[in-house]
Amino acid sequence: MGVETYPDRLRAAGLRVTASRLAVLQVLTEARDHPRVDQVIDRVRGAGVAISTQAAYDVCEALRRAALAQRIEIAGGPARYEARVGDNHHHLVCRGCGTVVDVDCATGAAPCLTPSDLQGFAIDESEVTHWGLCPACQPEPREATA
Repeated sequence: MGVETYPDRLRAAGLRVTASRLAVLQVLTEARDHPRVDQVIDRVRGAGVAISTQAAYDVCEALRRAALAQRIEIAGGPARYEARVGDNHHHLVCRGCGTVVDVDCATGAAPCLTPSDLQGFAIDESEVTHWGLCPACQPEPREATA
């Protein structure tokens, strides 16, 4: 984040500084687990800031529209949010526990993939989600018996 404060980031994005916006932005910036809105609410309330469910959704979306947050929609699950924006990264998702982890793009530039037939589209972004099992969910290797 550098020397820029949370209020500075909100103001620079054209958003009014409110307690709920500050708290949600801080939660998303400090989170490494791509929290669902219910987790954002728990963390904001845990920090002593009152926030309703609707306000939490509204703030997350306001931050997304202002390019201060990104909504991640993993197939089969609720939307998650993160404050890592403005770069070209993707996600690893564990089929066992649902953990979501950032992974930098292998090519470094967007879009990472280009369809074989663009059909007239001007592609500027590709979403890549890698699915598998995180280390904690992988089965223990079986020892060979002699």
